[in-house]
Amino acid sequence: MKAEDKSLQEPDAGEPQKEEVSENAKTVDKAEFAKAYSGPYFSDIKKDRPLKPFVLLSELSRKRLVRDYFLIILGSAIAAAAYSFFCAPHSIVPGGVYGITIVLNAISKGWFEAFPDGLPIGTMALFFNIPLWLAAYRFLGHHYGLKTVVTFVATAVFTDLYTSLQANGPLINTDNDLLAAIYGGAVLGVGVSLIFKAKGTSAGTDVLAKIIAKYTHNNVGIYITIVDSIVVLLGLIALRSWEIPLYSWITIFVYGRVVDTIMEGVRTEKAVLIITDKPMEMRDAVLFTMHRGGTFLQGKGLYSGDEKHIIYTVLPKTQIGILREVVNQVDPNAFLTVLPAYEILGKGFRNLQKTIADAKD
Repeated sequence: MKAEDKSLQEPDAGEPQKEEVSENAKTVDKAEFAKAYSGPYFSDIKKDRPLKPFVLLSELSRKRLVRDYFLIILGSAIAAAAYSFFCAPHSIVPGGVYGITIVLNAISKGWFEAFPDGLPIGTMALFFNIPLWLAAYRFLGHHYGLKTVVTFVATAVFTDLYTSLQANGPLINTDNDLLAAIYGGAVLGVGVSLIFKAKGTSAGTDVLAKIIAKYTHNNVGIYITIVDSIVVLLGLIALRSWEIPLYSWITIFVYGRVVDTIMEGVRTEKAVLIITDKPMEMRDAVLFTMHRGGTFLQGKGLYSGDEKHIIYTVLPKTQIGILREVVNQVDPNAFLTVLPAYEILGKGFRNLQKTIADAKD
């Protein structure tokens, strides 16, 4: 579909405008671009990989540096609380490296005189994460740098610290495994989201999934699911309880939903496409009844070959019911499509320039 010259000039939704590309824009100097845009997302622009795996501190603003590492430490402390207070006491295996170490901790109780309560979860996770981090840097790139190291070291330290505080009994005492699974997933999701917002990562078994995906050219999400499921089944085999995978998958599900909600936000806007034979009447309904802006698009029916008038607009979820009634009154034969809008930037919504500036600060 191509846009018509005629559009609705309202603040709520804009239409793309063609811009002529100047000769200077066509011949951007590669070295200057690489200098201006440093970081992992532009690493392919540079010919030579940096000798050090860490981003030089001079390349980052002090404000952003302090904010990022504060979020990483805070997120690591919260994630460690999920492992120590909810998962480990209830033998919940949340996948990943900490799922493995929780299983090792549970089966090793009484094995070693120095560790009567089992091998320390955080320390064991550290031993797993160090080689995984080296593999990530080797096969996936230099953006697995200092932030990754700080994340998995801080998480390990906080996990063992919280565990030591529970030597005389659990600080959060509940016999309800279901509540522990739900709250464990929620707390873990909050902690990991803070780490992600700081552009950090904890290495972990996700590295294995990403390496496999890179060389098999398949979806990384499939391999993450497979690896986490293997870890959960390891808990079933080692601890011999069918309840473990059930509660563990609840934790993994809640964790994923919390991360998605925090990272993407609670999206209440919907994108709408209206195909109608009464374009001007529908235009007036959108503008003056719904008080929304929009854009006219031109299309052609696949079967009939007839010209079609399409209105594209964005509006809150709460107005969808009203829109259905309005469209039905104007044109009962209209074709209405409602789509989820995960992020809307521009006039009438979140400011695009401010959003980009906040991400850089």
